[in-house]
This record gives sequence, structure tokens and C-alpha cells, in this order.
Amino acid sequence: MSVRKVSSSLLFRVVVAIILGVVTGLFFPEWLARVFVTFNGLFSQFLGFFVPVLIFALITPAIAGLGKGAGKWLGITTGIAYLSTIGAGLLAYAVAVFGYPTLLGDQSLDLDVSDVEEGALTPYFEVEMAPPFEIMTALLLAFALGLAMTAVSSPALYKGVREFEKLIMKVITSFVIPLLPLFIYGIFLNLMMNDNLGDVISSFARVLVLSVVMTWVVVLLQYLLAGALSAKNPFTALKNMLPAYFTALGTSSSAASIPVTYKSVLRNGVAPNIAGFVVPLGATMHLSGSMTKLILYTFGIVYLSGMDVSFGLALGFMLLLGIMMVAAPGVPGGAVYAALGLLGSMLGFDEDMLALMIAAYIVVDSFGTAANITGDGAIALLINKWTKNGTAAEGVGLPDDYDVPVTGEALGQDSPGSGRTETGKN
Repeated sequence: MSVRKVSSSLLFRVVVAIILGVVTGLFFPEWLARVFVTFNGLFSQFLGFFVPVLIFALITPAIAGLGKGAGKWLGITTGIAYLSTIGAGLLAYAVAVFGYPTLLGDQSLDLDVSDVEEGALTPYFEVEMAPPFEIMTALLLAFALGLAMTAVSSPALYKGVREFEKLIMKVITSFVIPLLPLFIYGIFLNLMMNDNLGDVISSFARVLVLSVVMTWVVVLLQYLLAGALSAKNPFTALKNMLPAYFTALGTSSSAASIPVTYKSVLRNGVAPNIAGFVVPLGATMHLSGSMTKLILYTFGIVYLSGMDVSFGLALGFMLLLGIMMVAAPGVPGGAVYAALGLLGSMLGFDEDMLALMIAAYIVVDSFGTAANITGDGAIALLINKWTKNGTAAEGVGLPDDYDVPVTGEALGQDSPGSGRTETGKN
């Protein structure tokens, strides 16, 4: 990988922003640091305004597109991918609930740097940006309109929501992504100047390591289950998928890994028509690795901050997140952007908590991507078994006019401004 390519990646810029935030926090004068605190306040307000619009713009065509290509095996494969994603989330939640008291003990996470009496940095000014509608309103409206378009033939409206989606994607790639490292820089600068950074790093480092290990556990469980149901040796099948895993680990891109994933799936005895159908679809809809990381980070912050979140609320959060991640923006770390609205509206996360979520997610993004695409091979084994090696699904595939909604996981970190990639058209 060239130096220019590395330096242009979001991961590189985020890491540099974190390091600069720590270093400059040692000597920056307060008046200068407040400039960045002011920017962070404005950027955070904009995200709060923009996220509901983003949810509506991306979920509506995603649901309408599913309906346009709806079929028996599309529905079954999508259902399995969703259940696998939610299952991974439930497992991560159980690990958090029962494991964090031992792993994290009595540690706490103090991200509150808003107390002026304690010498906190305050912005020079603030601008309130009220969102046009609430998160749940955006989600419900997107579902209602998307489902309606699957039942009523409306090419003009479908084209309109696709065009609106492109406009929102332009805002993401041209405005939000370029400014994100500066936002994270401001958060770490503020933490450093308020003597909170050491506690944050020591408390959250274990959560980061646990998230990587848990992505491996999730993949292993997927293959143990798929192997049992398809009468395949799970360890042999998993071994055959290693080229796909390491390709995704190195590129942080599900889309770039599709050719290698396809070959790996064929090596497991899956029929070509099933592999050609499941692999591109799973690259955008099967997000078990992403869900695992997000839930562990979320409830790591919940635990360390002393927040009280019931199981019912946690389950509702996971069920909605599993849907919203499918329509995550086609940008690096897209899954965490999809989670921001829910984290704020359902769990009450403030801007500092959201910034920590973004930074932590992107730093180990490739492990979630690798788990996502490796898990696609397990789904392919099941579909291949149930279709009797593909013979019961002759001609199955994605329609020519069907655009698979591409998430940030599918695009990866190497091309933050590359827009959408139609992985459903091979």
C-alpha cells in the first residue's frame, strides 16, 4: 500500500488526530483550545440535525430496493443475515452484562468536561440546530414509504428517493468525513486539558481488546452452527474462508473482498449460483461483526459511566440498529454513523460519548469487516444445503435493476470519497 493511500485513509487521520490531541493538550493555551471546543459544539449540533435526515434518505430506498428484488431466497437470506446480526448483538450484550463487572471492576469513565468550576473548557458561542424531525419519526416514515413503494409501482418516486440519497451521500463524503478527524481531535484535546484522558484510555482499552476477541468467537459459533446444519466440517469450512478473512482485514472493505470471498465459498462446495447470490448480498446486509463491536462499546460506556439501561431497552436498541446498519452510509465506519441517532435518542449518549464510540470503532474497524464477510460463508453453506446444492434455486440471483444498499463496511476505509458501489451487479 502506497504512502499516499495510507495517509488518505480515515483510520490514519483519526489516529493522527488522537495523537495530536494528546500532544497539543500538554501546551495549548486555553484561548486557543476553546476554538476547537467551539467547533466541536457546532459540529455536534449539525450531526444531531443531520442524522434523522440521513436515516430517512438511506433507509427508504434500501427497503424499496429490497421489495423490487423480492423473492423467496432473497427473503430467506436477508432474514438469516438479520437474525445472525441480532444474535451476535445478544451474545455481546450477555458478555458485557456478566463480564464487565469482572473485567472492568470498579473503574469509571469520566467524559464529563462541562463543569466550569472544575476548569473545563467552554465554547465561545453556541448555535442550536433543531432536527427537522425525531429519529423514530424518520425511521417510521422511511419504513412506511419504502414498504409502500414495494407494493405500488412508482418508478418516478423510487428514482426521486435514490437521487435524494445521492445528495445526502455527497454531504457525508464532502463535509462530514473530512471534518470528523478535527472533531475527534477536539474531543481528545479537551480530555487531555481536563486530566481525563488517562482514565479514558485505561478504562476503555480492555473493551477494545475484548471486541476483537469476540468477533472471532462470533465467527466460530456461526460455523459450528452452519456446519452442524449443513453436515459440513466447520473447521475445514472456516479454514477455506481464511483468505477472505485476511483480505478484509487488510483492506477494511467487504466490497474489495467479494472476489476472494466468492472463491472461498466455492471451495466449501457451495453452488456457483448460490455463492454469486449470497456473497454480494451478505457483504451489505450481514453485519454480525459490526454489531458485536458496537454493543460491546456501547455497554462498556454504559457500565463505566454508571448508566442504567434495562434489557428491554437494550433489545429494542439492537433490533433497530440491526435494521439501520443495512442502510448505513457508504463511507468508512458506516455502521457507527447509523448508530449515532439511536445512541443519543434511546440511550442518552452525549457528544463526548458519541465521539469515543466513533474513534474506538474506526481504530479496529477492519476486524468487524473481516468477521462480517467471513460469516457470509456460513450463510452460504445453509442456503446451499436448503436448496440441495443450488438445484432447488436455479436462476436465483439479484435482478438487474436491484441496487444492493452498500454500507460503510462494504466500502471500507481506503476510499472515503468513493461514493456508492453496486455490489449487487456482477
